[in-house]
Amino acid sequence: MPPRKRADAVRNEQTLLAAAAAVFVRSGVDAPIREIAGEAGVGMGTIYRHFPTRADLVVAVYRHQVESCASAGPELLAANDSPLVALRRWVDLFVDFLVTKHGLAQAMQSDDSGFAALHAYFLDTLGPVCRQLLDAAAAAGEIRGDLQPYELMRGIGNLCIGQDDARYNPRRLVSLLLDGLRV
Repeated sequence: MPPRKRADAVRNEQTLLAAAAAVFVRSGVDAPIREIAGEAGVGMGTIYRHFPTRADLVVAVYRHQVESCASAGPELLAANDSPLVALRRWVDLFVDFLVTKHGLAQAMQSDDSGFAALHAYFLDTLGPVCRQLLDAAAAAGEIRGDLQPYELMRGIGNLCIGQDDARYNPRRLVSLLLDGLRV
């Protein structure tokens, strides 16, 4: 087993991952490391100490985003009286992730096996969370109960393609999709 990281090292890594994700959304995955360091408030050496290569950083951001989105589902269900409100808020986070994911996917195309493994991780981690949210909203009578998690996640993913066109607003279409689930 690898040695456990100190609490401050874990916090630094989480800060770096959040900063890198924000920079990737804003500037793309090819953004300069110094931009990520500036966003995180650390030196470039700190980034390289945690993530020796850009690929290491990209994979870590991807996994961090998946884990954050997954942990948000149960938290949102617990914090909201309406499972549909929780589902909508989770979908907002999922869309944020997809914006980052599309750039990450392009950056990782050279390593198809690595990307395939990350995509499987994405589905295996987020599918059950989406199922939990859909089941709760259906049980509350807020949405129809015949939608599969993969269908919703794939539909949202398809709507998020092309977000770089100023005439296109994927969030509006995702909202319309969710409106169509209501009973």
